[in-house]
Amino acid sequence: MAQAAGLPDRQVVIDQALALGFHRVGIAAVEPEPSPAETAAVGHLQTWLNQGHQADMDWMANPRRQDIRQVLPGARSLICVALNYYTPHRHSDDPSHGKISRYAWGRDYHRVLHKRLKALSDWLTTAGEGTVQVRYYADTGPVQDKAWAQQAGLGWIAKNGNLITRQYGSWVFLGELITTLSLAPDAPQTSHCGTCTRCLEACPTGAITQPYVVDANRCIAYHTIENRDAALPEAIAPHLQNWVAGCDICQDVCPWNQRFAQPTTVDDFQPRPGNLTPNLDDLANLSEADWDSRFQASALRRIKPAMWRRNARAAQKWSGDHSANP
Repeated sequence: MAQAAGLPDRQVVIDQALALGFHRVGIAAVEPEPSPAETAAVGHLQTWLNQGHQADMDWMANPRRQDIRQVLPGARSLICVALNYYTPHRHSDDPSHGKISRYAWGRDYHRVLHKRLKALSDWLTTAGEGTVQVRYYADTGPVQDKAWAQQAGLGWIAKNGNLITRQYGSWVFLGELITTLSLAPDAPQTSHCGTCTRCLEACPTGAITQPYVVDANRCIAYHTIENRDAALPEAIAPHLQNWVAGCDICQDVCPWNQRFAQPTTVDDFQPRPGNLTPNLDDLANLSEADWDSRFQASALRRIKPAMWRRNARAAQKWSGDHSANP
């Protein structure tokens, strides 16, 4: 599609995003009326909501999530970006250690992505000489980020609900910049999960109820991060396998991750001391002051002190770690 004189075209935008440190960049077009792919994604989301798979995550039902045009009136394009966060460290098998999901080992990914997205937004606004509107998010707004990332050619939505890229597997953070600038789109990515069902078979709580459907009510990651109840459900606690913050099981068993994961070039995503081998007894007795100092600028601050204590004590009960203090 032709670009208005003086405005940056598709390749200039992509080059700028790559220069700012994003590992993958793609463009998705926003048509005046929803495309068949967009309609299908909205239908999948609505069915998921109707079945109650969102648990207490009420924000997933925000109507703007089902129409990007409500997020930014006049939107014509999404610039979808990805940052690889993988580091080749292993989770501890010591029963006295808890397990924390890789995404939270380093600095809060929201901060890392937002810094780059703001720089891209400011550049685009300046290049557009006041004629271009932008809005950006990194897991912070009512946007179906994985569906749009697939439309932008970054990867495909896998059977475990994650986006898999050919270059990095699913170890990527996603962000998007919605803009009124019309840009030539990339071709959507097709699925390459094939007949593989390893993620479904590996989930200890059966949270992946069928391919492409994840029930948060059964998900260890949901319960250790989002569930604010005083105790974890009896159907979840015995299957924690020492996970106290998130869960990587369905990603660890994925053949794409095993073959194509690459160490990140972003220093902020390197593991912080204590996140690789957190002591369950320490977490089971975590004070407010310790929590505040330990999780500065970390995505793990979403898990409040009482939740850490709850998660750690449940893990101790079912881990076989009989050395734990009562």
